[in-house]
Amino acid sequence: MEVRVAAEGEIPEGGVKIIQAGSLFVGIYLVDGRYYAIEDRCSHDDGPLCEGDRDGLTVECPRHGATFDLRTGDALTLPATVGVETFPVIVRDGDILIET
Repeated sequence: MEVRVAAEGEIPEGGVKIIQAGSLFVGIYLVDGRYYAIEDRCSHDDGPLCEGDRDGLTVECPRHGATFDLRTGDALTLPATVGVETFPVIVRDGDILIET
């Protein structure tokens, strides 16, 4: 299912927009002109992930410091040992969409 996230240009370079799609929360990032969508849930304690700091293509959980790869969702550092879901991003007719 495709979910509209924003209009193209609405997410600033280096920024993130967090959306809710049903019971799922997703953070959509724009990094170096490319969009990435990752589940807004730390696999370590189910807390919000996308409120944390981003460094390149890595996001850090604001609660306990676990880091995740925006491209793959892989957990990169403890205390997280399990990755989170990522989603394909599509730009079509001026809209940003994710496939959930």
